[in-house]
Parts: sequence; C-alpha cells; structure tokens
Amino acid sequence: MPSPENGTRSSPADLIRAVRAAGVRDERVLEALRRTPRAGFVPVGHVASAYFDEPLPIGHGQVTTQPSLSARMLEGLALGGGEHVLEIGTGLGFQTALLARMAADVVSIEWWPDLTRQARESLDRQGIGNAELFVGDGSRGVPGRAPYDAVIVSAAFPEVPAPLAEQLRIGGLLVQPIGPGGNEEVVLFRRTADGLARRQVLTLARFVRLHGRYGFPL
Repeated sequence: MPSPENGTRSSPADLIRAVRAAGVRDERVLEALRRTPRAGFVPVGHVASAYFDEPLPIGHGQVTTQPSLSARMLEGLALGGGEHVLEIGTGLGFQTALLARMAADVVSIEWWPDLTRQARESLDRQGIGNAELFVGDGSRGVPGRAPYDAVIVSAAFPEVPAPLAEQLRIGGLLVQPIGPGGNEEVVLFRRTADGLARRQVLTLARFVRLHGRYGFPL
C-alpha cells in the first residue's frame, strides 16, 4: 500500500482496497466510498494524502476519522436507504457525505462553526442536498429533528449521552466509541423499549473526546 512516508501518492482505488482489507464487506458502504471523492473533504494542504487510509488534521485539535474506521461504523448501522440519521461530529463532511448517499437524509451537528461552513461548501460542490448541518453541542443531539432511525457518534465518551439514546426510535441502531478518549471500543447498540441494548463491539479505535453538557466538560 502506498504511504506518505515513502513519497508516493494514493488513489481512490487504493482507499477502497484498504477499506476492504480492514474487513468491510457491505457493498453499499463501498459504493458510497467510490462515489465520494475524499479529496473534496480535506484541507487544501492535505489533498495529496486524501486517499491514504489515515486520519488528517482539520484544526481545533481535531482530526478526520480514518476512512476504514468510518466504513466499519457505517457497516454496523446496516443502512438500507430509507433512514433518517443523526451524526454527531460533522468535521469537514466526508462521513456526512457517505451517510447522505446511504440514507434518506442526515442531520449532522458540529461544535465548530468554521468546520460546519467548510463541510456545507464541500457537500454543495458534490451536489449533496439531503444533509442538514447544525452548529452546537453534539452531546445534546438535535431534538427538533428526532426521532432518528440511526445515530453515529464520532467522538468518545464512557457512556452514550442520554439525549442521544432518547432521540433514537425503538428498534434503531447507534454506534459510538465508548471510552475516555484515545482508547475506545466502538460499540453497536439497539434501542429497545427498556433503553439501549449493547449488541457488539465493532472494532477498537482512538477518538477525540466528546465534549458538551452530556459529555466531557468544555
């Protein structure tokens, strides 16, 4: 696999191969990756590294989620195309774009206004209009657009914030890295009449912390 260390460039096909090598088999996830140029969702200074399977810095001490990790999380949601999805952590919008290609619509919330603005511009350039972006505290979710069929959280906390569980419909799926930030289990949950039921650990990972009213203190 090409790598930035040896000065080589990678391609969209290389990224698909890396995602497959990570164990992702869901063809809807792979097709969304094929249709979505990651180079359109990274900072200008990192375009040459867009198709390496690695996180990239986006400012504010944040990084993008590694593409194969996003793919594993999306695969866990088992989206069929008709879902109303909540995403916590828009970043620069690459994962948002993948969700928009796989679901009916996406509601995404990000703490940083400048990241949200850049994500909106990138989504618009790709002709993606079924993603609604909000600026605010992701640990609170977006109650005005609830209930959701699926929720994906791209930041770590030791438990699922209560508002996110409450905004998920019964039978819906939620994926979140569970841990202190930097050493997590990415866990799949299903909402039941009694609350969230832990289904399985999708993978191990390292995520930034989820901050907010129902996350880590700001």
